[in-house]
Amino acid sequence: MSEFLIYIIERRAEIFNLLFQHIRLTAFAVIFSIILGVPLGILIKHVQKLNKPILGFANIIQAIPSMALLGISIPILGIGSAPAIFMVILYSLLPIIKNTYTGLSNISPQIIEAAKGIGLTKTQVLFKIQIPLSLPVIMAGIRVSAVTSVGLMTIAAYVGAGGLGYLVFAGIRTINNYQILAGAIPACLLALFVDYIFSIIERLVTPISLQASEIMKRKELEDKRKKEKIIIYVVVAIALIIIGTQIIKLNIGKKESITVSSLMFTEQIILGNMVADLIEANTDLNVERKLALGGTQIVFQALERGDVDLYVDYTGTMFASLLNYAPTNDADFVYNIVKRDMKSKYNIETLAPFNFNNTYVVAIREDTQKIYNIKNISDMRTASKDLKFCGTLEFMNRADGIIGLTNIYSLNFKDYVAIDDAPRYIALDSKEVDVITAFSTDGLLKKFSLITLEDDKKFFPPYYAVPFIRTETLNKYPQIAEILEKLGNLLNEETMIELNYQVDELQKDPKEVVREFLTENKLN
Repeated sequence: MSEFLIYIIERRAEIFNLLFQHIRLTAFAVIFSIILGVPLGILIKHVQKLNKPILGFANIIQAIPSMALLGISIPILGIGSAPAIFMVILYSLLPIIKNTYTGLSNISPQIIEAAKGIGLTKTQVLFKIQIPLSLPVIMAGIRVSAVTSVGLMTIAAYVGAGGLGYLVFAGIRTINNYQILAGAIPACLLALFVDYIFSIIERLVTPISLQASEIMKRKELEDKRKKEKIIIYVVVAIALIIIGTQIIKLNIGKKESITVSSLMFTEQIILGNMVADLIEANTDLNVERKLALGGTQIVFQALERGDVDLYVDYTGTMFASLLNYAPTNDADFVYNIVKRDMKSKYNIETLAPFNFNNTYVVAIREDTQKIYNIKNISDMRTASKDLKFCGTLEFMNRADGIIGLTNIYSLNFKDYVAIDDAPRYIALDSKEVDVITAFSTDGLLKKFSLITLEDDKKFFPPYYAVPFIRTETLNKYPQIAEILEKLGNLLNEETMIELNYQVDELQKDPKEVVREFLTENKLN
């Protein structure tokens, strides 16, 4: 426990910053959910024909997996806060709409008739009678939505919006339980705090006459309400200060900036931070980092849209997966084709490649190698029927992945499982699976002492790391190409394995690892 506290103290600035981001994102989502949900609940109460379509739509949204909904929204809204807030708003609508409708429907008809009898218009009946009487029920729905929103907003990190989910995803990726807890515990406490605040609001909007009892007299309730109102005022003031501070940080004294992104695994986050640090150290530009966004399709789409200016990917991935060419081992040919097509088809520039090839490898445990006497991938042909294969989600759907691998080597595994990031290493180590796909520079290969098999038929194409940058960005800041070329000359397979190992096994912060490397090589 003491080690965890030390970790929290060392990372407190980052944790608080991500917590404030989480509060800001959640606040916006809850506010917009209320603005949309309450009027829709009122609408379906008064226009019965819209009841089934609106509630049906809200129910359908609840049935869609959150990650799927987020993925669908990225092509429309891009990356960052917008898709995350949009996703949470949609998920939050159902309880608000239902409770608003239920609260209005449960008001006694006699009360409505009496209100009309004293000459109130429909609008006056709604705002003076129906809404005040149904507020406790409406607030109960809002309370549920608010608490749910805190948990859902952890997914915001997946699209570069920040928040506490960044720590959770990063911890899972590097098998760092302290980092997972550093994100999960504040999120849990925030959810409990939000529930407490909305429970106070729920009591405040409930008429005293409905709460008073022999145990708690009216005077006691009024005194309690005064104290609770002060709590609400303080919380609202703090929330406004946090939101305002975040907005001011984004807008005041802002220099010209570019956005650097990365895929979602350790090496990519290291490279993303290296690129960002180098550009900031050698130019007057401010670099916004949207790291660990997901697979190539998501990040490249963001680059093409202009949500991102620069990121590092791999020649083989672009050649076979994005441009759909048949895999080949000719590194120069692959690079030249990628460079040509990126420019002609997408108006994206391909800079000089870094000096390391992070190709796919197939990895097994030592005991598996001894049992089946496996030295290369071809040796698995007979044994594959007894082995369980695990690859990343992307690998399981690529021509240069499992599809081509099984065809070229005539493999027929007993079962196939798709798991991203570090959990597939854990699955292999715990003997849940027998074979995994990895990258040749993964630090986790060293951590788990795994055997990598020779690609004896030379199936996997070269995967040299290459920066891809929007043409308009490079034309505006041509010095970026020269800056990154210096970095590429220093990076080889051994260096990347060591850097990845420091993050994956030694649990160092990628930013710290990058700073040490750049300082050692006099690049910052």
